[in-house]
Amino acid sequence: MLNISEQEIIKRLQFDNPWWQGNEGIDSYIQAMPKRAYFSPFFDHISDRSLRRAIILMGPRRVGKTIMVSHAIDKLLQNDTQPHAIFYISLETPVYTGKSLEQLLNIFLEHHQHTRHSPLYIFFDEIQYLKDWEIHLKSLVDSYPSYKFVATGSAAAALRLKSQESGAGRFSHFILPPLTFAEYLHFSNKQSLIEADNSQSITAQLYPYRSPDIRALNDEFLNYLNYGGYPEAIFSERIRHESGQFIKSDIIDKVLLRDLPSLYGIQDIQELNRLFTTLAYNTGQEVSLEKLASTSGVAKNTLKRYLEYLEAAFLIKRVHRLDQNAQRFKRATMFKVYLTNPSMRSALFGNVDSQSEAMGALVETAIYAQWLHSTGLDNLYYARWDKGEVDIVHINDSTQKPNWLLELKWSDLPYEDNRKLESLLHFACLHQETLITPLLVTTKTITANKELDGQRVIYLPNSIYAFLLSTNLVQNHQQSSAISKMTQP
Repeated sequence: MLNISEQEIIKRLQFDNPWWQGNEGIDSYIQAMPKRAYFSPFFDHISDRSLRRAIILMGPRRVGKTIMVSHAIDKLLQNDTQPHAIFYISLETPVYTGKSLEQLLNIFLEHHQHTRHSPLYIFFDEIQYLKDWEIHLKSLVDSYPSYKFVATGSAAAALRLKSQESGAGRFSHFILPPLTFAEYLHFSNKQSLIEADNSQSITAQLYPYRSPDIRALNDEFLNYLNYGGYPEAIFSERIRHESGQFIKSDIIDKVLLRDLPSLYGIQDIQELNRLFTTLAYNTGQEVSLEKLASTSGVAKNTLKRYLEYLEAAFLIKRVHRLDQNAQRFKRATMFKVYLTNPSMRSALFGNVDSQSEAMGALVETAIYAQWLHSTGLDNLYYARWDKGEVDIVHINDSTQKPNWLLELKWSDLPYEDNRKLESLLHFACLHQETLITPLLVTTKTITANKELDGQRVIYLPNSIYAFLLSTNLVQNHQQSSAISKMTQP
């Protein structure tokens, strides 16, 4: 039997690292693509050599992780990093099969005559398909303190769980979510649909954006719901027209039919597929373990395990319930499930229009999607009791009391009919001493504010709120470089 020679591996490495030739860089098409809003904090972490950690870039499939790595390599080259000091390798490439991380690294080191003290940048793409990658990567971080290691992977379940077990103190996680609505507008060259609101109104002081054409902005928000979470869909007309096929075959199916079964040894793939289909159709709805088990045909114990896998793989997010006193339930049998990207529902069940029955749930899903990269996501709950519900309740970490409340509506009716807000006003009255901002109600087109039952209520279109939320959260991320770090041992 013939074996792949080291010379063949070097030939492939030279192909994947064209900058080694001295007069080439990354692909010009990739170079011309706009950068993700998360690029600056990601690159800052790569540039920081004071921290001996590997960066683990995690996120769903097709959100631009490899592109962001390419942009980082491009910036390193622009900053006069020696081309031979940058090593990129995609571990999905067949020619590398059977080789360990250390073997591949050693081929690179010997080829360029590097020492263990050389200031090198090492990029391992799609690392999760390499057996026991986390053990070997930790060993490399310990053995080569002068090297900066970056690893990426889409099967985030394995990445997160395994890195926590074996990489304590050696890995920093950086989450790249699907495109936010602000990024979608930027990538689509539609930023003119949003402008600063410099008026002195109460609404503008808290939410300083408006749209010169709210209906056109809502049209783009609708496009965002249908396909806008994926950069490729924005730049390819063919993918936009076949977004359902693209998202289902290249994103959903590869995770459900390949990644999760191979990583966790799942035998009944159709069972997992049925569960995800049920959850996708019910995004934004409250579900129970009992009803899910009945609807999907999955046993409860298996169901709990599958939910953990789907959540760790960035396909869904569970949000837990509070009662009207803002207390958690000891047995969390009821919860809401949101897709991490509303476009996944459209891929499975068809595109929506502004009048679709599913719009309310998809708007909620889109708002939650803006929070995906933020540590504040775990502070979001919903409240439900016998006679009412509040869509989002933010709980303060220190006081464990509600800080602010949000009601999400794809309608202007709540502005005209105060009865639509009875539950929100009731909950706010019970917790008015701890609330730090006026109540917020999203609408379809109306921007306004008024006082109801002694509570200041602000009304803001969903599309403007989604833009503002994603803009603010990304800015906070950039300012703090809020990368979750494992505790040092």
